[in-house]
Amino acid sequence: MVGGGQLARMTHEAGIPLGIRFKLLSDTRQDSAAQVVSDVVVGDYRDLETLRAFAQGCDVVTFDHEHVPAEHLRALEADGVVIRPGVEALLHAQDKGVMRDRLTSLDVPCPRHRIVADPADVERFAAEGLGGAAGENTGFPVVLKTVRGGYDGKGVWVVRDAEEAAEPFRAGVPVLAEEKVDFARELAANVVRSPHGQAVAYPVVESIQVDGVCDTVIAPAPGLSEELSGQAQEMALKIAAELGVVGHLAVELFETRDGRLLVNELAMRPHNSGHWTQDGAVTSQFANHVRAVLDLPLGDPRPRATWTVMTNVLGGDFPEMYPAYLHCMARDPALKIHMYGKDVKPGRKVGHVNTYGDDLDDVRERGRHAADYLRGTITE
Repeated sequence: MVGGGQLARMTHEAGIPLGIRFKLLSDTRQDSAAQVVSDVVVGDYRDLETLRAFAQGCDVVTFDHEHVPAEHLRALEADGVVIRPGVEALLHAQDKGVMRDRLTSLDVPCPRHRIVADPADVERFAAEGLGGAAGENTGFPVVLKTVRGGYDGKGVWVVRDAEEAAEPFRAGVPVLAEEKVDFARELAANVVRSPHGQAVAYPVVESIQVDGVCDTVIAPAPGLSEELSGQAQEMALKIAAELGVVGHLAVELFETRDGRLLVNELAMRPHNSGHWTQDGAVTSQFANHVRAVLDLPLGDPRPRATWTVMTNVLGGDFPEMYPAYLHCMARDPALKIHMYGKDVKPGRKVGHVNTYGDDLDDVRERGRHAADYLRGTITE
């Protein structure tokens, strides 16, 4: 696996019961996964020769992020290395402009969008949304995104006029403009697809963001109709098949106030919106990703409980979280804590907790209390 973050750490964990020999390309020995994997290569994933040396002896190479240059991955494929989810598929998670254009060609509903050249072009895009003339600001606010490299709210701006639109262009990379969708909530449809075409779909979840970072995931999404749930799963399965994805695919969605679904983002790896599956599904996203990339039969994605809630633990002002275990575990013996071995920094994802049960309010409160206590936001 290329990338030493928490996704690699938890994927490695899922492969242990299957006797999978796991090799890791990590930036440092201190990275989350590098702390627990025995076979670690420290190197730069942006260097082709490092990638070539790392791939030697691997049956398959997969990823915990989308940032490996596509030209390097094509070179590895030319060398005979098996890349999954596949280079051409992964491009749609690397480049938001490519993703938007391809999904639109497949009649998958997306926000109105186009690549923009400068702040004046953003102003024209805004005006076009309401049929106005260039120079009118009636179509603002507009969402601007760098086409590559953004995550957790980074590389994303909501701008109210052309003056505010100047900042994204300073990075010197292409910028995608999108309409600001009036959505009721954010959802995620997680599916896994194998090379021989077998696919499974997890229950559609609600994802609650705070300051651009995922805070809470509720499985299944409360109050979501069977019709919309089925639409979301079918949409995700269609995208996986049409793009040739192998492994886990997360499709982040907007549920609009008028009852439609629009695709927001794609991720072709295990995803934060699927962390609940570690304790809440028969087969976790990590286990199914391992099975898929090795072309093994996929596992059952059905939920184990009526409700499962994943609550992210973000770093706060208390760098040592482990003393809080005593309180959290004693208060809630059913609580599942997953920490990533990261240094605590304010706002950084350092772990998550999973809670489950039949009463959604109770399940959410238990998760919120544990996450806040681990962070030090509350002390009782």
